[in-house]
Amino acid sequence: MAASGLPFDDIRNLLPMMPPASDICVDEVRARDRELTKPPGALGRLEEIVEFLAAWQGRSQPSVLRPLVAVFVANHGVAARGVSAYPQTVTRAMLENFAAGGAAINQICATFDIGLKVFELALDIPTRDITTDAAMDEAACAATFAFGMEAIAGGSDLLALGEMGIANTTIAAAIYHGLYGGKASDWVGRGTGVDDAGHARKVAAVEAAVALHCDHLADPLELMRRLGGREIAAMAGAIMAARMERIPVILDGYVATAAASILHRLDPATIDHCVAGHVSAEGAHAEVLRRIGKRPLLDLGMCLGEGSGAALAVGLVKAALACHRDMATFEQAKVPGKV
Repeated sequence: MAASGLPFDDIRNLLPMMPPASDICVDEVRARDRELTKPPGALGRLEEIVEFLAAWQGRSQPSVLRPLVAVFVANHGVAARGVSAYPQTVTRAMLENFAAGGAAINQICATFDIGLKVFELALDIPTRDITTDAAMDEAACAATFAFGMEAIAGGSDLLALGEMGIANTTIAAAIYHGLYGGKASDWVGRGTGVDDAGHARKVAAVEAAVALHCDHLADPLELMRRLGGREIAAMAGAIMAARMERIPVILDGYVATAAASILHRLDPATIDHCVAGHVSAEGAHAEVLRRIGKRPLLDLGMCLGEGSGAALAVGLVKAALACHRDMATFEQAKVPGKV
């Protein structure tokens, strides 16, 4: 997109600055893997995970010493359309539950020794109803993107992204419908468990939103500010910041992937440092992952959000890395190699 002098230009200007993967580090990881006491390829995708870490950390001996789950919490004006089974007050209640250590993500992070940060994004001022107006103006959207970039500061070496917010699966469905077309119903799932009438309202809201903004959706950043929520913009910013700082990213489910999908449309290379932690049972997440070229690490039938699927995948990443780092070589174990 041509520069306009508007806030989104600062985002576009980052694209030529993105560091590439390190092929040298991947080659060194593969060389060590050939010496480990196992047949080549026997650990399957666990071997690919270590190569992924090496490529994007830029280290032939990658590490996961400070993994972080970042959860962005926001409210949405479209909730007034009756698209969720729960009232919007649940968003703040869950924010307090995170702080008290009572949510699923707290337990998963404790199990795998993962840091957890939860970011409140102006809950008392929901974004505008996307069926009647743009969710945000450009300056506010760009500022939220910048907040997401700053939120991951602190030296993590692996970032797992999550979110929470009533009506945000409606927002994600609208983003996918705006990006990929088809029918609104192709992208709308049951979210927090809406009944048939609620599902119909949800489909109608997505249809109305995309119809209203259809003339402005060719630019993915414009799509983000018109159809997205604050958590979408913040997660997109966090993904971009992680790329600039060589931090590999694990995406969570249906909503978190919407942020990645916007960046993918902007430039597919922007999410090369991302892996899908799991495939969600919500909506058409599997189809979205197919479109952005991501094969999920886990398929557990989950659709909770909160970064829960991504956090579970961190445990898998740690196991992959431990095997690569701590397994004996054929020489060390005095095991005969391949003849």
